[in-house]
Amino acid sequence: MPARRDPNPTIRRVQRVLLMVHELHKRGYQRLRIVPGMSPYGMHWRFSITPVTNILTTRGALYRDFDHDVAHYSSGSSNLYFGWQDAKRDTTRQLARKFVDRFPDLANKGLGPDWAYAGWYVEMLGLAERGCFPIEYSDWDHEEPDDRWLPTTCDSNAPANLQDARLPMPPPGEASPQDESH
Repeated sequence: MPARRDPNPTIRRVQRVLLMVHELHKRGYQRLRIVPGMSPYGMHWRFSITPVTNILTTRGALYRDFDHDVAHYSSGSSNLYFGWQDAKRDTTRQLARKFVDRFPDLANKGLGPDWAYAGWYVEMLGLAERGCFPIEYSDWDHEEPDDRWLPTTCDSNAPANLQDARLPMPPPGEASPQDESH
């Protein structure tokens, strides 16, 4: 039975971009990772795509460098994925093709197998299909993070059937936490 289409266009757009990364993984770019978070007031979910070499060894969903080898997306951008004016109605495959064409250096740094992360990503997509998106960072979360679990948008104030939707932390990256600049 196919997944039900969410009536919220913002959720559908976020799902589309997450599925674009999955499409990139299927094409051999498994060393590309996401760094997910929330905007300062919690209005928009956002994430960055970066190679595993920019992901911390101590936290598998956090980058060392915000500005280098990174492509950023925010749900506040609606369907202007990565600022692209010509991608408003693109499929995940079309978005993946444009990503490789428009971010060739970043894409090349993401080439290669990373089966542990690709497997984690599929598990995360299962939650994303239900509207539960991972959150590595937010301005309001001042609690010490639990290194076992990556919070999601469904961790609080969620329907009862989603409140226990837990997402394990993704595998560690390859970047030393020294000189963190996130």
